[in-house]
Amino acid sequence: MSVCVYVTIRMPVKSETRPIGITALSIFFLFGAAVTFVSFVSLLFPGSFLEPMWLLNPRAHDAFASIGAWAVVLMCFICIVCGSTAVGLWRGTTWGYWLAVALLAINLLGDIVNVVLGTEPRALIGIPIVVEIFTFLMCKRVRRYFDR
Repeated sequence: MSVCVYVTIRMPVKSETRPIGITALSIFFLFGAAVTFVSFVSLLFPGSFLEPMWLLNPRAHDAFASIGAWAVVLMCFICIVCGSTAVGLWRGTTWGYWLAVALLAINLLGDIVNVVLGTEPRALIGIPIVVEIFTFLMCKRVRRYFDR
């Protein structure tokens, strides 16, 4: 008499497909990683062929110059975190969700400080955008996607 044992291995199945907004947000963070990477390289090699990019925002270049070598470290760190957030959101991971929330909260705080201090009045545009993204991230379908 022989006994056969069958083992079924079930792969976790996503309960839902990735919301289109999460795809867009992932691409947004990937773009942020690319921009900060270019900034990082430009700060690492001043006077290189990338130097004209600072004509878009000369005050940012001046601010980074005042920080010195720490600006290079900061841009490298932000590049890594933005890239990680993009990957985490794309894969639907909980840590990707919380990294996105943290980065957006830091961005919102920076925008509010810039507007209140008057250092960058155009930051006012970013406040309702980030609030809308937070509203999207807190909706039931998005939370369910990440709470699998």
